[in-house]
Amino acid sequence: MSTNVSGQGQDRPELQKAIEELAESGFAGIQLRVNDEQGEWVGSAGSRELGQSAKPLTNGHFRIGSSTKNFVATSVLMLVAEGRIGLDAPADDYLPEFGLDRRITVRMLLQHTSGIFNHTGELYEDGTIVLGVPWQGKEWVDNRFKTYLPEELVRLSLSKPTRFAPGTGWSYANTNYVLARLVVEKATGRSFAEELQRLILEPLGMTGTVAPGASPEIPEPHNHGYYRYEDAGQERTVDVTRQNPSWVGAGGDMISTTKDLHTYFSALMGGKLLPAELLAEMRTPEATVGYGLGVFAQETEGGTVFHHNGATMGSAALMYSTPDGSKTLTAGLTWVDDADLSIAPAFQTAQQRFVDAMFCGKLG
Repeated sequence: MSTNVSGQGQDRPELQKAIEELAESGFAGIQLRVNDEQGEWVGSAGSRELGQSAKPLTNGHFRIGSSTKNFVATSVLMLVAEGRIGLDAPADDYLPEFGLDRRITVRMLLQHTSGIFNHTGELYEDGTIVLGVPWQGKEWVDNRFKTYLPEELVRLSLSKPTRFAPGTGWSYANTNYVLARLVVEKATGRSFAEELQRLILEPLGMTGTVAPGASPEIPEPHNHGYYRYEDAGQERTVDVTRQNPSWVGAGGDMISTTKDLHTYFSALMGGKLLPAELLAEMRTPEATVGYGLGVFAQETEGGTVFHHNGATMGSAALMYSTPDGSKTLTAGLTWVDDADLSIAPAFQTAQQRFVDAMFCGKLG
């Protein structure tokens, strides 16, 4: 099922074939949007709901997981441009209630170099796992409508040992973005959702994107995501399309559509949201994994690609662009999740396949 929106009569069977093969690799549903020199192509594969024959929507709403972080980082940098936030100011200046290490700057929050413990848990180099907020198995399912306040998540993190001294290492922590969102709210006196609307959604005409806070609702229409878990020796599968995302907070709670993600990321990369010098700061990667300020820089055979993908229970987002915003790939994926994260290999394959296809000319 492909929809031509470009008016150029283009048919790209290789893209349709790619998403159909990926759907068969373990995803319930895939919706893909490609914008490039050939125009725009939109398609879907799999099913909208388990056991149903209806095709996935091509512009349904879905939970975008950690792609949220890029929206938070852009909002912070837009406020830096407005003179409301200092990028290299101590985060403690805005959030004195937490007693943060004064060496932790706003920039370190955005770049994951603060050393703060990740409130969703940490895996150490020696294989030790230190748990945080519950997000797996029956415990998560039973509590999937529970509300966590951002302050609770921060205090949980601060009760644990830091990973390293601020600025001396890199470690991905959802808590950095919980703090960054709180900085936005403290600096502006408004909710993050209001600032997101003012800074990004309204100017770009994005009507399908939501910062839900603690609401479990997802706008219609949408594809469905699921979670499989064990309960008293029985395997159960539950629809988790509705869930309260406050356990991850600003680390991954937003909802969007492939159209909105394209509109946003092409505008951001095309220089329409940030002054050139701040966009350059955002895209300057640290050495460990190539993470800038809320964005990954990936070197490919076709040149540098910027992205921030994300996954949460039963749902994921892909968001890629060339440096000038002229070529983007945005996708929403749904599946049956589980505590073992067994979809992870298929998710990595999907990402690689799309990057090879779109940015290295290797589709086939």
